[in-house]
Amino acid sequence: MAQYNIGDSRVIESREVGDGVTIRRRRESPDGTRFTTYERIEKPNLAIIKKDSSRELFDREKLANAIKRSVGKFFASEVEVEEMISDIEDGLYAIGENEITSKQVGDKVLDELAIRNEVAYVRFASVYHEFKTLDDFVKILEHRRHQKLDN
Repeated sequence: MAQYNIGDSRVIESREVGDGVTIRRRRESPDGTRFTTYERIEKPNLAIIKKDSSRELFDREKLANAIKRSVGKFFASEVEVEEMISDIEDGLYAIGENEITSKQVGDKVLDELAIRNEVAYVRFASVYHEFKTLDDFVKILEHRRHQKLDN
């Protein structure tokens, strides 16, 4: 496949993606090949403080890959997963800090999964909380059931 500079292509169609901050552009290269680009507003760097106290920059793609790997098959489409990731990312930036803990990231993921898909929530929780026994599953199910009753 030929590589082109985006500047060499022409925009055929532009539209806002469901999250309201991403623009999808259909483009055509000089040889007639069509492709899609996505433009997203660049946000300030956000550092994640890991369990071992090391720090790394927030990486949307790393988050997306972790979610898709663990629970992606529980969603109807890639768009639904992308919307969830955007909501998680927005929630992390809404904390208003330059540094957040990996626990805060995991908790945001669980919050979104609880809203969208309970099976995916339990599956992600089992990895996130490192379940070792069946009782661990029962506890998280009871916790989730109580959350639903409170809402």
